[in-house]
Amino acid sequence: MTGADIRLIAAALFGIALAVVMIVRGRLHPFIGLLCGAFAVGLLAGLPLADTGKAVQKGVGDIIGGTGLVVSLGLSLGAMLHLSGGAAALAHSALRLTGPRAAPWATLGIAMVIGLPLFFETGLVLLLPIVVAAAQAMAGDAKGGAGDEAKLRLMLPALAGLGVVHALVPPHPGPLLAVEALNANLGLTMLYGLIIAVPTAILAGPVLAALVSRGVKLDPPVLGDPILDGPPPARSSTLLLVLLPVLLIAAGEIGQMLPGMRGVTWLAAAANPVLALLITNLVALPLLFGRHLASSRIQDAIWHETLGPAGAILLAIGAGGALKQVLVSAGLSDLLARLVLGHAISPLLLGWLIAVGIRLAAGSATVATITAVGVMPGVVAASGVSPELVVLAIGAGSVFFSHVNDPGFWLVKGYLGTNTPDTFKTWSLLETTISVVGLALVMVASYIV
Repeated sequence: MTGADIRLIAAALFGIALAVVMIVRGRLHPFIGLLCGAFAVGLLAGLPLADTGKAVQKGVGDIIGGTGLVVSLGLSLGAMLHLSGGAAALAHSALRLTGPRAAPWATLGIAMVIGLPLFFETGLVLLLPIVVAAAQAMAGDAKGGAGDEAKLRLMLPALAGLGVVHALVPPHPGPLLAVEALNANLGLTMLYGLIIAVPTAILAGPVLAALVSRGVKLDPPVLGDPILDGPPPARSSTLLLVLLPVLLIAAGEIGQMLPGMRGVTWLAAAANPVLALLITNLVALPLLFGRHLASSRIQDAIWHETLGPAGAILLAIGAGGALKQVLVSAGLSDLLARLVLGHAISPLLLGWLIAVGIRLAAGSATVATITAVGVMPGVVAASGVSPELVVLAIGAGSVFFSHVNDPGFWLVKGYLGTNTPDTFKTWSLLETTISVVGLALVMVASYIV
């Protein structure tokens, strides 16, 4: 490597470290920390200040323009499912069909289905209070450690289901952004992601829960906000709404592959995740709220629950996009492409390692994905590797070892009722299992695809 290459790598490491220190030690919002890190990278890498500013603006604009609508529409759908009681009714119905032995598998399946159209935090807030209540009931007369173990063996598979689809299956914003940035095929990415997600979720969920639940003590968990009054919607309607975005996108992608349907305008439009989620939101209002959908109380509750998390998420991922764009403008993508070609590093492993590094540094899986995909297009083009598998490798890396700089760590800790060491033992290990098993299955798939 040349002196300029070393300077670029040092600038990138310093900028990321600065962002981490400001977020973790300074207690600043990731929006401020990541923006400061972006400017630090640009200045230390030798970019003029004006060019760095333009790169920051472009990065924020690209991310908010491409992903902001998906995030917002996903959050509003999650708010409707929560406030109407639809998600709770669906989960309770599924759990009633199983006994204690099958309950961990039921919660895993429910989490994967409910989590498909929702942001991880939204799915967590929707599902885990329901699972906590079911776990308390199914623990029965078990006391002390035995009761806590029974609860964890029900709750951890639900977290695994949410975590796996968040990392590996579009239309989640992270994988979806990676699909767009790497020009991957959305339909194939969804197919490969589901195939890899199922065995990964089994290992990280029921199997791991049976190993790590012993000896963990639980405090009373934090429960979710109450829902609006009124009877819950039909379970069939709720299930339809959960699956509708995925069905629309899949129908559009499959239709474009069929000779007789290729080029049909409405099928091509159906594959657009923004349109799919918008349609689902419009269908959700009458199905979930009936004639009360125009009630100001209901509308205010939906958008109050949507706008708070949406603002925080959009600011964080926008600043992550700024850091990504500065790294690209400084030449890090081209440098990594040269390193891959010169040292025979697997592009899949490289994408995973970059996402792991950003995840450990910045805490956010979405920011890790944004940054990794920003520097990988040159690598993908130079190596000829399947962009769909690169998307999945980056997604797997983006969830590696959740720890104290990840807001999800504290959210999960509160809902589980674990102390900090036991949260590492359960949740952090679960996320690491998803990451490592996911990468291993992606590498196996690279020999088949």
